[in-house]
Amino acid sequence: MYIALLEDDPNQVELIKLWLESAGHQCDSFETGNSFTTALKQHRHYDLFILDWMLPDTSGIEILKWVRREHCQNTPIIFVTARDSEQDIVRALQTGADDYMIKPVKQLELVARINAAGRRAHTGESEGEVLEIGPFRIAFAERAIHFGDETIELTQKEFALAVFLLRNNGKLLSRGFILEKVWNMPPEINTRTVDTHISRLRNKLHLTPEYGWRLSAIYQHGYRLERLEESEAA
Repeated sequence: MYIALLEDDPNQVELIKLWLESAGHQCDSFETGNSFTTALKQHRHYDLFILDWMLPDTSGIEILKWVRREHCQNTPIIFVTARDSEQDIVRALQTGADDYMIKPVKQLELVARINAAGRRAHTGESEGEVLEIGPFRIAFAERAIHFGDETIELTQKEFALAVFLLRNNGKLLSRGFILEKVWNMPPEINTRTVDTHISRLRNKLHLTPEYGWRLSAIYQHGYRLERLEESEAA
């Protein structure tokens, strides 16, 4: 993969670049947020971003927001930072990061997480896979879900959650399990992220009885997406 590393500590840059290149990846490094965003504005393409939080001219969280808003929704982003509070971890993941590692990081774990993020991002894309479930057509190459003639606009995490729910329709899924599989977050973290995204998807994907679906919150357990029989549909 072609990776962009945003890190201002030259020792960390040297070490991480060595690890990445020894694992077969290419890596460009940037010391400031400005140099990083300038490169992306020049249409330089990367398969994955690694961000530090504390930077000379801005913060990694602001760079994350900019990337997701202005540049791309789908490219994996991993934080590698000394900030270790649960609030920071949750904030980064809710803002659009795919993973979060606390310094000092270990070589094999970092490479494994990079490879896992790459696999998740490209699942189905290389083959141009199209998955059809009921009225939904999921086009992985364009990361879009079509409902009849309608193309439903989704964020990266909404798309990942929608695919996960549709592939597991009929199953009871705990909030912790969803956090683990879709957000790569520890299942014990207390956050409303899942509930917020579920509510958005229920509206965007028409997951209501009048359209033949029910997305239910099961008290103290989680969520279940069900495809209804004609007699049950409103």
